[in-house]
Amino acid sequence: MMQQDTNGQPGRRAIALLVAATFFMENLDGTIITTAVPAMSRAFGVATDQLSIGMSAYLLTLGVFIPASGWLAERAGARRVFVGAIALFTVASMLCGIVSRLDLFVAARVLQGIGGAMMVPVGRLIVLRTTPKEGLIAAIATLTWPALVAPILGPPVGGFIVAHASWRWIFYLNLPLGLLALAAASRLIPHTAPRPGKAFDWLGFLLAGGGIACAVIALDTLNQRDVAWPLKAAWAVAGAALLALAARHLSRADRPLLNLRCLGVPTFAVSIWGGSLFRVAIGAVPFVLPLMLQSAFGYDPFHAGLMMMAVFAGNLSIKPATTAILRTWGFRRVLIANGIANALALGACGLLTAQTPVPLVLLILFAGGVCRSIQFTAINTIAFADVPEDQMTDANTLFSTVMQVTLGLGIAIGASTLRIGQVFAGDTAAAFQWAFVLLGIIALAGILDSLGLDKQAGGHLIKDPSPRAPK
Repeated sequence: MMQQDTNGQPGRRAIALLVAATFFMENLDGTIITTAVPAMSRAFGVATDQLSIGMSAYLLTLGVFIPASGWLAERAGARRVFVGAIALFTVASMLCGIVSRLDLFVAARVLQGIGGAMMVPVGRLIVLRTTPKEGLIAAIATLTWPALVAPILGPPVGGFIVAHASWRWIFYLNLPLGLLALAAASRLIPHTAPRPGKAFDWLGFLLAGGGIACAVIALDTLNQRDVAWPLKAAWAVAGAALLALAARHLSRADRPLLNLRCLGVPTFAVSIWGGSLFRVAIGAVPFVLPLMLQSAFGYDPFHAGLMMMAVFAGNLSIKPATTAILRTWGFRRVLIANGIANALALGACGLLTAQTPVPLVLLILFAGGVCRSIQFTAINTIAFADVPEDQMTDANTLFSTVMQVTLGLGIAIGASTLRIGQVFAGDTAAAFQWAFVLLGIIALAGILDSLGLDKQAGGHLIKDPSPRAPK
């Protein structure tokens, strides 16, 4: 058990902010290099499409190694693993900026992915263990913004750096941030006692990691026209088979790497099943929307990225009111009503044209940012509402794995919806309309399991703690 935070509420808030900052650093690196690909391909002397392996290697490493984070945090202590992960991520970032060959860059990205895979779930576990139930909404809201903001800020920040400096500064930017995070973690994170005894589930690790890797590769190759269909099908079949075997093993093993028994908690199950569909749809937006603004509307990469700032503004503006919204309406109502609003906002993006007035475009993007911010906070908070303390590590590891994989798959799903749109509408702006409609349907499907939630689900998290005057 982690020691209680001796600094009280201010100390807990500082820990949540520190963990959120490391999340932001990790999430930003997943998307910031998209605008730097042409410059990097020239530096490495390779074709532009070969650089996709740098992004895929990072996402694959995250998906494969996150399941091991919970076991490592228990075995070595959460504080030690978190600090070590920050150090590894920082050093790997420096290596990404120094290397001059593609193979070395991919190796550095794998190291970076291992650091990120430990940093994200272990950091969340630290926050969960140092935060009482009544403070969970505020803490989760703090941890939510990196997943919302980083994919939006990545393209414009990357475009600005490439335009005014070297692409290598995209990675050097992590050096001062990492050093500051290391200093803060050493001071703020409570010491933890290791819990030896649980053997590592190598079979679960290999099956789950292999299945995730094959699934990501299958979706990535699905959108590559130069890859033969038999090979695409082989990756898909291998991924499905390995994941099925992993599910069978994890449900029967005494001490599985990923404990699927946590899915017996209804509020946690909603965050996994419906939450995954929501995250896939939202994860596609940073890919599909900038591409539409550039390819169909004629924006340059930097200004397309700037338009995405309207989504960022929506994310931030609603944060102070999220707790009050949940207290007023409850988790079930918010998940359903706001989930519908989020799906409509995605569909509305498909109605935009090059002639749509800019203020209206910004308004739609702003509204979408508001909806997804509320939904993220609600889903991520209710996930741990009813999880017993002795299952918190297992639930956090499973949640972190599913969250990272589904957000990463969002880009591949977004590309797939666009390809479907091109089949029906050709390489025109109408293809983007199809893509956003399909993404809206995926997001809408994510609210179905919320319909079965109890009306009072998560109610103990949103009780107003302020004293009331007697009547």
